[in-house]
Amino acid sequence: MSSAFTKEQDDDNPREDLPDRPISPHRNLVTPEGLQQIEGELARLQKEIERATAVEDAHALALAHRDLRYWTARRASAEVIRPIADHSAVRFGHRVVVELDGGERRSFRLVGEDEADPTKGLIPYVAPLATALMGKSVGDRAEVIHHSARIVEIG
Repeated sequence: MSSAFTKEQDDDNPREDLPDRPISPHRNLVTPEGLQQIEGELARLQKEIERATAVEDAHALALAHRDLRYWTARRASAEVIRPIADHSAVRFGHRVVVELDGGERRSFRLVGEDEADPTKGLIPYVAPLATALMGKSVGDRAEVIHHSARIVEIG
């Protein structure tokens, strides 16, 4: 039988040569909290590697090593940006309150890509909304995908 019709992978023996996680081409700007998150991931993964090694879980070990490579690279390229006290214009790390056309207000903090969590109002500094807000001041408008928002507060 042709090898084209044979099963490549046995479900009981998952692949151990996992591809690396993609790394963003953008500068790896992080807040001090973002750096702590990276270091926490590195510590967690070291423990996961020890656990997976102890129980001889090859798949968990492969996953942990793949993630360790990612977070090690992110730690090596991290550029920590300390909070900027000048709130006259939107900058990395600032919290921005905007008012949408309908009057609804939303608050966002511009953070690094790995620390972004839109459900918590943390958006990556490379997101379209963040780039539209960057450098603007209170009262300025930002346009993103046919929507407009006015900056009402920078903190």
